[in-house]
Amino acid sequence: MDKYAENAKIEMQKCCDNLKESLSTLRTGRASPALLNNIECDYYGDKMRIVEISAIKVPEPRQLLIEPYDRNDVKSIVAAINKSDIGINPVVDGNKIRLTIPPLTEDRRKELVKKSKGYCEDYKVSVRNLRRETMDKLKKDDTYTEDMEKRAENDIQKVTDEAISNIDKIYKEKESEIMAI
Repeated sequence: MDKYAENAKIEMQKCCDNLKESLSTLRTGRASPALLNNIECDYYGDKMRIVEISAIKVPEPRQLLIEPYDRNDVKSIVAAINKSDIGINPVVDGNKIRLTIPPLTEDRRKELVKKSKGYCEDYKVSVRNLRRETMDKLKKDDTYTEDMEKRAENDIQKVTDEAISNIDKIYKEKESEIMAI
């Protein structure tokens, strides 16, 4: 495989990994600590992610238990969760916070599927942009003959097709996870 195709493959794999991480923050019917990955709260004047200042456990399939390392952080964590768009109301239990994940309604499931489809489309655009940038670099490389350039373009296109099909596969998995009752 060509060096340009290799580099493109690595970058496109990073896109797929980032997509998985983005989709993990979407709430499905099950409890997952990843729901809290992007939620930040005030921590002594700074913004810190909840996952960095507390231990998060899953005691039951539909429940998260947040145990802040410092009990003074309970109020700021609750405020951050209420401000976020995950749609879960925290319940303070001493110096712990419980999040009970309600079952998803059919409308909410469809909304989440649409949102995940949007994420996937954005990442497909990123992959195509990577392909275009790689092709531009290849065309500027004077050391390649016309035949070498054609082979490299074919390799880059194959890598792009693999990445797009991988994104489609990730979407199908997330869709079935969301629609599962």
